[in-house]
Amino acid sequence: MIELTRLNGHKIAVNCDLIRYAEASPDTVLTLVTGEKLIVLESCSAVTSLAFCYRVSLLKSAWPDAAAALAARSAFDAEHAEPQTFLDRD
Repeated sequence: MIELTRLNGHKIAVNCDLIRYAEASPDTVLTLVTGEKLIVLESCSAVTSLAFCYRVSLLKSAWPDAAAALAARSAFDAEHAEPQTFLDRD
């Protein structure tokens, strides 16, 4: 869950999986999958960033060695990839 601020200054925890979309008009209005609308002080980009950071924290806790594994996989792929030229593309 991400912590956001209502217009009256009260904090609210929002399940970011339930956010259908966010729009600025001029306040940020979040529309949830349930149809409920929330107006918050944070900008759309701040809500997106908070949701992204929340997801990253979930993935880090679920797979703490992910960064090392992904770096090793990227290095392996780069090492074993065949070079392509402009003419090789379909």
